Amino acid sequence: MKLKLTSLLLLLLTFSMHAQTVKISASEPDATIIVNGQKVGHGNYKLGLDKKECYKIKVEKPGFLRYESTVCGRKAGPEAPKSLYFEMKADDAEEASIKTDQANVDFEIEVNSDLEVTEAWKLTTQIVTDYFDAIEVSDKETSYLRTAWSVQSFQQNTIRTRLIIKLSKSNPLTFKVKLNSEFSGTNGTSVKADEQFRDWDRILRKYKNVISDFSTRLAKK
Repeated sequence: MKLKLTSLLLLLLTFSMHAQTVKISASEPDATIIVNGQKVGHGNYKLGLDKKECYKIKVEKPGFLRYESTVCGRKAGPEAPKSLYFEMKADDAEEASIKTDQANVDFEIEVNSDLEVTEAWKLTTQIVTDYFDAIEVSDKETSYLRTAWSVQSFQQNTIRTRLIIKLSKSNPLTFKVKLNSEFSGTNGTSVKADEQFRDWDRILRKYKNVISDFSTRLAKK
């Protein structure tokens, strides 16, 4: 009986010595570690490998870039490292933007009654061109203006922004101003790939004063 128990312990010890593991760690102690789609820990995790399986590892934290890697057991792919360390860097798209309630929302601006319609439209166009290089549509008769998309690419994101202005009421003269801000979640997305963009609850810092400029320069005093 003792011999069998000793043999079993030796077998378990041998197995544990040869069991393949990968130590996963990140520079951010509260970063979420995900293995094959399942959250398994924060900051660090010891992953045991089945020799015939591969594992997709993701490390994420809000405000930081996302990181991915794949490791495999001995018979499933290239030899896995004993440890994986992720030095996480801040998300450059978030650093270049601010969270706001001004994105993708119509704001009504009642025009100063001292301004004639022609003057109001001219001033509106001036404000727009302070921020955007290209106006795609401008119809003075219907008081409708739309800029072309302005696109900026980041390490793991593509942001597109445009401004839409349309008539809300003729009396008193009131415009609706909307700042569209959208993201794709990947680098280098074509501005024309509409299906890949979604509304973003942030705006790039260079557009943070757009709505307030309309309020201070165009609105009723």
